[in-house]
Amino acid sequence: MTASIENLRLGELALVAEKNRAAFDDLVTFLAERGYASLHAFVTEPDSEKAFAVLLAYLRRPLPATAQLFDGIARPYPDGKAKWLLFGWVLRDAPAQRLQPMLSQVPGNTLAERQAYLLNNVRQYVARVFPDADRWTWTSISEVVIDRLEGSRRAVKGTLFEAIVRRLLSEGFAKAGLALTVADVELRLEGETFDVCVTGAKGKILMPVKTRETMGGGHALLFTRDIHKSIAAARRTGFDCLPVIIAESWSGDLATLECRDFIYINANPNQLARVEPELREQLARRLPAFSAIA
Repeated sequence: MTASIENLRLGELALVAEKNRAAFDDLVTFLAERGYASLHAFVTEPDSEKAFAVLLAYLRRPLPATAQLFDGIARPYPDGKAKWLLFGWVLRDAPAQRLQPMLSQVPGNTLAERQAYLLNNVRQYVARVFPDADRWTWTSISEVVIDRLEGSRRAVKGTLFEAIVRRLLSEGFAKAGLALTVADVELRLEGETFDVCVTGAKGKILMPVKTRETMGGGHALLFTRDIHKSIAAARRTGFDCLPVIIAESWSGDLATLECRDFIYINANPNQLARVEPELREQLARRLPAFSAIA
């Protein structure tokens, strides 16, 4: 069996969530200094103006160095963003995806004032949805943090492999003496994104980099569809397409891919130590194809 039974993603997310407990504890301490015996006591504060003032003070207060907030791959967020995200997560909301677009529509002379206004309104709503005190302990909040970290981790992991492919190609071209350019940024073409673009004097090769950790479900169908759409967009515009697919037990039919070649690595993208050497080898095998456009 080549599939990984262990849920590596969950293990990593749990570790990062625990690193974020210090930021949560700092928030609880901050509230205690303002007279609240618990997070629940603040969430259920009946005086909206008082709660707004507390939120604003928190958003304006620098986080202690020991209370950083980390993203899905354990990189620290900037101070201002960290406090906004943490309080949004604590209130069971999505501050980046759902709340951020609302900030331009709410009152406030500064960003912190608008954030405090919005969070205060969310606070009043979720206090009614989750009235029980046990829903406001770290044990409960950590589950929310894990869910939110998964989204950030998924986005970061995607760009991680784009960067790895670019690096491996640049190293391989330099070693082979090929006059080829690997773009530093993605290319958008007919609504599709090509993560890696290799350009030579005789042409261009577009490389969508697709990674997936799990095997089935509706998202697996979307994953397969996205691969086909990228290849079709490249064909319509006259470019060669070399998809890079890193997915564990992917159920897609490789024979139906309408491209001359593709790279498929049957592995969980979390297994970086295994994936990167195989990816290096697979790219090296394609040097003749790349040399054709040099």
